[in-house]
Amino acid sequence: MQDLLAPLLTAEGLVALLTLVALEIVLGVDNIIFIAIICGKIEDRTQQHRARIIGLLMALGMRIVLLMGISWIARLVNPLFHIGDFGVSGRDLILFGGGLFLMIKTLIEIRHKFVVAGASDKKANQVMLTVTQAIMQITIIDIVFSFDSIITAVGLSNQIVIMVLAVTIAMVVMILFAPYVSDFINKYPTIKMLALAFLLGIGLVLIIESLHMHIDKKYLYVAMGFSLLVELLNIRLRKLEEKS
Repeated sequence: MQDLLAPLLTAEGLVALLTLVALEIVLGVDNIIFIAIICGKIEDRTQQHRARIIGLLMALGMRIVLLMGISWIARLVNPLFHIGDFGVSGRDLILFGGGLFLMIKTLIEIRHKFVVAGASDKKANQVMLTVTQAIMQITIIDIVFSFDSIITAVGLSNQIVIMVLAVTIAMVVMILFAPYVSDFINKYPTIKMLALAFLLGIGLVLIIESLHMHIDKKYLYVAMGFSLLVELLNIRLRKLEEKS
């Protein structure tokens, strides 16, 4: 046990742990947003909470299982077949399929928002999900986001105990804050549309990365953060105008 925890007892290990926790939380934002939007389509709030917790726990389990199979992950970067000079690996297929699923799902949701907005009977046009349907969709995207998360963890540390602990701490933080994120996104339609646009961007980035073209996600996060700040200012302004 002492040998297992030894990497955490050094300054280098603690710095790696804190850095990785921060990165995992940032990388988990897109996962939380997707889960928030999906769970918002469940009618009963108790069931929404249940689906959200199950979805995040599944994401945690997926990450830990993948961490335990690092050698398998390493093999996924080797080409399975070639299209001309382009080597297609298991990682490429996962990123492309996940990105395509995320983009299609997001575009359908955006289109549905416009259909509902233009309908006379908005409730009749709402498409609700069962807990099982929501969890199935969350599972698909969990696989993709987990893979991305583990690649980051492996690149930053070579200590399993640090990686597992960082992923677990980050997921606990996300579980605690996910209800507030979900309520906030579902309360303000403009924020929800902004979140959908962010997921659309994430899906596009995943597809581009599957084609071996790297895009630094921090630019997307910065753009999202700036857009969110502007929208929060607009929400505050609208509230002040309503009071006056």
